Amino acid sequence: MPAHDVVRYGDETDQFVHVYEPSGEASGTIISIHGGYWRSKYGLDLHEPIAKHLVGRGWTVFNIEYRRVEPDGPAMWAEMSSDVLDACALAEDRPGPTIAIGHSAGGQLALWAAAQPNAQLDAVVALAPVCDLFLADGLELSNHATKALLGETAAERPDLYATASPLYLLPLGVPQLVVHGKADADVPYEMAPEYVEAATASGDDITLIDPKKVDHFHVVDPSHQVWRQIDDQLERWAKTLGASDA
Repeated sequence: MPAHDVVRYGDETDQFVHVYEPSGEASGTIISIHGGYWRSKYGLDLHEPIAKHLVGRGWTVFNIEYRRVEPDGPAMWAEMSSDVLDACALAEDRPGPTIAIGHSAGGQLALWAAAQPNAQLDAVVALAPVCDLFLADGLELSNHATKALLGETAAERPDLYATASPLYLLPLGVPQLVVHGKADADVPYEMAPEYVEAATASGDDITLIDPKKVDHFHVVDPSHQVWRQIDDQLERWAKTLGASDA
């Protein structure tokens, strides 16, 4: 079991990163962003299997924690988005590409971060991402998780939703891989083709993998066969995006 270092990027309890370093030269750096519909009861342990898998394949992995919504607590979008950018900044000046991998709500954060120039991401893998917050709000997904995150509904604050929703931030300007199983019962599959179609129309380089029998949690299991395609894409990016750093 690979060891990790704990690196803090702020003074708050949840402002830390587990850093996994490969035994040899790194292919690049992965910013791993867990999901859980932005709620505090879900933590970075959800992505430990991914971190251990990727460090074994030669990547440096920053498995990040960030401030999240507490039960009956205030909206946390400002704090959360700031934390994600501060955690991404830890990867600055490292060799090779920096790629964000996010699942579910973490997929929304990864895509959102890619649209922010100061995040300096080279690519994104979005696993079953909540990429349309307007649709998530309209469907009241996970007991109205978007309202808990942003403090208001999309009808009340469409401007705020637009600044946080990846679908409304296109083009992101970086290559993207979206993996969303058609058997997903937690984040509607319909978000994926809608987002990919819009990203393609905007000029982004984007690929969709959408297996029929894959559900919301298969995509965070690196032993699942869908991860062979993810690993292959990461390897291609390590060569093509890494070459641009030379």
